[in-house]
Amino acid sequence: MDAFLDIKLLPDPEFAPSTLMNALFAKLHRALVTHGAGDIGISFPDAGQNAHTLGQRLRLHGTSAALEKLMALQWTHGMHDHLIIRPIGKVPARCTYRHVRRVQAKSSPERLRQRRMARQGIDYPQACQEIPDHVAERLRLPYLIVNSRSTGQRFHLFIEQVEVSAQGGEARFNQYGLGMATPVPWF
Repeated sequence: MDAFLDIKLLPDPEFAPSTLMNALFAKLHRALVTHGAGDIGISFPDAGQNAHTLGQRLRLHGTSAALEKLMALQWTHGMHDHLIIRPIGKVPARCTYRHVRRVQAKSSPERLRQRRMARQGIDYPQACQEIPDHVAERLRLPYLIVNSRSTGQRFHLFIEQVEVSAQGGEARFNQYGLGMATPVPWF
């Protein structure tokens, strides 16, 4: 992973930056599915530390060839009035690395109860006693709102960017550009 490409959102009086980022990410996800190689990662260099915003810049990471192949799909079509797409650049020699990964909250006590009932064979009142309503986890991480292509449901895709000490091995990312074991350059 020696190259990157920055995509910056332009201010728009009609759309909030988060709305534009959600739309851009949906297009990227479809393009990564089509690309299919799992060799392109993402990061959000402007993500707020304590806010639920990922900022106004999406950075793609990979080799120059992989990024060129992805951009040849013209996946940003229809959003050009809202974007500045920088040319592919080389990753600086001195940079740190971060894991950019999805974090899932245990936010539904009802779902947890159903799972406990199925796995342990207990009844509903006992499950309610063991898993009260207040156990719902609230995440304070930035997120995207994503429509699942397989289930059709909307969900919050919480993103965590954690600094790591060293670069990983082979680049392996999912179809969202996230990698649990593959860090991306951070600069």
